[in-house]
Amino acid sequence: MKREQAYQILSEKISGPRYDHTVRVAETAEKLAVKYGADVERTVLAAIFHDYAKLQPISELKELIIEYRLDSRLLDFHPELWHAPAGAVLVQEEVGIKDEEILNAIRYHTTGRAGMSLLEKIVYIADYIEPGRKFPGLDEVRQLADQQLDMAVFKSLGNTIKYLIGQSATVYPDTFEAYNAMAPK
Repeated sequence: MKREQAYQILSEKISGPRYDHTVRVAETAEKLAVKYGADVERTVLAAIFHDYAKLQPISELKELIIEYRLDSRLLDFHPELWHAPAGAVLVQEEVGIKDEEILNAIRYHTTGRAGMSLLEKIVYIADYIEPGRKFPGLDEVRQLADQQLDMAVFKSLGNTIKYLIGQSATVYPDTFEAYNAMAPK
């Protein structure tokens, strides 16, 4: 699938600031794919569709999680996480993308997971560092992403865990597992 076609499909699902965010994520992912030797077109395609289900009603996302027997633990955590795994299902069903690595990049772009592929790491970090984002600790992660992708992913996971703990919020197990897997040995 060509980028133009992907953007056209996406524009029927999301618009405005969310669409603009997606364009920035795709541009960031493309730069990182070139830098780190990932398949550029597959990476950009995953980035374009990473928030495909972001604007779906929470009730529909819940139904998808149940209907497709996605990780039932999701229902015990904040619904903000649901659009990623549900989005992977919708991209496969509605868009017809069957590439498991692209689907995994969509599925895990909010939580990360242990054993992420290069493509998954790039989409995860591109979503985190895209130029429209502004929050404490971001500049350090951006610098790391330009030098050491794995360290950038590790730092961003740590920042996310610290933030959630600081908010007295639950942390999805995949995020802890990703952090532990990425920790320097």
